[in-house]
Amino acid sequence: MLHTVAKLHYEADLSQVEIARRLNVSAATISRLLRRARDEGIVRIEIPDIATPEELNQRLVEALGLKQAAVVDAPEAGVMAALAAPVGNLLRDAGLKQDSVLAIGWGRAIREVIQAGLPSLPGVITVPATGGMQQSAAHFQINEFVRLAAEQMAGTPHFIHAPYLPSPETRDAFLSDPIIRENVALWERLDAALVGIGLTHTAEGPSSATPHEQALAHAAGDVVRHYFDVEGHALPWEGEDRLIAISPSQLRATPLVIGVAVSAGKVPAILGAVRAGLVNALVTDVRTAQAVLDSL
Repeated sequence: MLHTVAKLHYEADLSQVEIARRLNVSAATISRLLRRARDEGIVRIEIPDIATPEELNQRLVEALGLKQAAVVDAPEAGVMAALAAPVGNLLRDAGLKQDSVLAIGWGRAIREVIQAGLPSLPGVITVPATGGMQQSAAHFQINEFVRLAAEQMAGTPHFIHAPYLPSPETRDAFLSDPIIRENVALWERLDAALVGIGLTHTAEGPSSATPHEQALAHAAGDVVRHYFDVEGHALPWEGEDRLIAISPSQLRATPLVIGVAVSAGKVPAILGAVRAGLVNALVTDVRTAQAVLDSL
């Protein structure tokens, strides 16, 4: 009877009174049996050790070798917007000033963060981290992100009116345009970058990936279309040399590259991005942070 009572109470979630009625015994008997089940180790009640966001920040920095990390505790429904405040704090702490250059990537997380608002950083230059994509989805409108970020920060937007993946015949023509060439040159003197850590784009549907990119379905993730496995090894793909985007070496030379990502499904992508050196700071939520640490 001991095991039966324990199962009915802790697994079936029945009250002691209901169990007593079903078994035709007194409620006092059920209470005594449940206490005995705990005493004999049949039932063990454990209270998990839940780390605070501040503790998770420190553990992420130490475990991943990050420059900085920021973890928020927010409901899943509003977690993306909640990431805006820590992103803003990291940008403030970076000491961005007049003529500092901030590159901005694309993705759902970046869109949500910018829509939620960035801090005032007068004079900062914003520039896309990559050329544009002929897609109607809101999270691909990178020049609009750059414009809105500059407006919020009281900065100056610089746009790249060129596709991120032009044909071999047109890439040189785009880059020979004086304005595009001048804005692409800003990638050589970045002070900070704000990028999404993405899954392979085949996971988002075939419309967002080229046929060559679809061959990278086994990749852990990407940062501005630079793909990697979970160990951080680069996964080159045919056509990558045509990209109009910040290069991996330019990202690694940037003092602060904030990667924004949320969800346990992105753990391999987060690990790969950090190990590849494409991000050196991470903004996420407590659930994702714990999942990252549990995976190590």
